[in-house]
Order: sequence, then C-alpha cells, then structure tokens
Amino acid sequence: MNTAIFDMDGVLIDSEPLWRMAEQRVFKSVGIRLNDEMCMETMGCRTDEVVAYWYQKYPWNGKDPVDVEHEIVAEMERLVSEQGRALEGVYDILKILQEYRFKIGLASSSAIILINAVIEKLDIRQYFRVLHSAEDEESGKPNPAVYLTASRQLNAAPRDCVAFEDSIAGVRAAKSAGMKVIAIPAADQYDDIKFNEADIKLKSLKDFSIDMIQFLTHDTTIVYYNSPTQ
Repeated sequence: MNTAIFDMDGVLIDSEPLWRMAEQRVFKSVGIRLNDEMCMETMGCRTDEVVAYWYQKYPWNGKDPVDVEHEIVAEMERLVSEQGRALEGVYDILKILQEYRFKIGLASSSAIILINAVIEKLDIRQYFRVLHSAEDEESGKPNPAVYLTASRQLNAAPRDCVAFEDSIAGVRAAKSAGMKVIAIPAADQYDDIKFNEADIKLKSLKDFSIDMIQFLTHDTTIVYYNSPTQ
C-alpha cells in the first residue's frame, strides 16, 4: 500500500457545521427550513444532489435549482475563508505519509472551487498530487467513480490505496472502489453500526499511526482506535 486518498469535508476541515449553515441560509430563501438533523440526510453528497433531494421533497417556485446550488457554493466559499480550520491531526498525518513516500490525493464531493479554497486556507497544497471533485463524475458518492478516477490520476491500483472518510456514503464509495478505508466519524455518529463497513475506525486523525497501514495490508477485521485521553 503506497497511496492515501482523503475526503475533504469533515476529514481535513471542520466544514460540516459550515455546510449546515450554508444550506439552512440558502434553502430558507426558497421556503425550506432545514434543521441540523435534516442536513445530515444528504451528508457526503454533491451540492447539486443536495439541491435535487430537497427540490423533489419540497418543490419551490421562483429560483432555479441551479441558482440555489451556486448560492450554496458561494456561501460555503465565504464561510471557509472566514471560519475554516483544520481538524485535529491533519498536519501530522500528512507529514507522516509524505515521510513514508505515500502518494497523496483528495477525492471530494465538493466543487473544485471549494476544494481549492480549503487547500489554500489550510496551506496544505504541497502534500497533494491530485485534487479531484465528484462534480466531474456522472454520480457522486456512494458511487465509487470519484475514488476510481483519483486513483487512476495517481497511477495507483485501488488495492494499494487507503481512503480516509467521515461519511457512510464516502466509506461505501471507497469500499466499492476496492480500497481499504479508515473512517473518522463525527462524535455523534461514532457508534453508528454502518461505520463497521470501514476497516479501521478512529475518533480523530491524531490517533493515526503508520502501523495501521501494515495492519490494513494483512487484515480486514475492523479495529476501533480510541484516543487514550477519551
């Protein structure tokens, strides 16, 4: 195993609260009042898929769904610039993987404009050989296309890749692509049994050890790594 592919939202950057803010603000303008629980229904999906999901449930008049999508992306770009911050362990894990000569890529449901905004905000562009958005695929996660394309761009076979994911849709996308998966669920989702589909489950990227790569090469039993302080 010589390749690591990261999801972005909720893995590299604490953006899930920002997504909820952006979605709630923009959908309110078309008469849909989303709460946090409702936003969770589309976690890990592309923005166009989020808009289509709510348009199908609660069709609105006036604004074109494409305009709603663009407004959410614009609001997210603003929020990332103002409030974006790296999650625990991000800089350490990237340095470790770089030291071990891993090829590192990113496969995100977010639009490329947001991927670039996050990479610049966190100042981590130097670690990544490939930045790939599911907006360039026919379908977003849990379809494996975004991971398969990223691995091809990295010149890596899926079996040689480990994916880092925080959503069920993302875990399923990477597993369907034939990759090993390390899941880092949000605290309120950590005990969701659906994350048992991952190969390893962490509470934080700061709990990552390079020894886990050796484990993934030889074993497929799920392991739970809890922070010693928790």
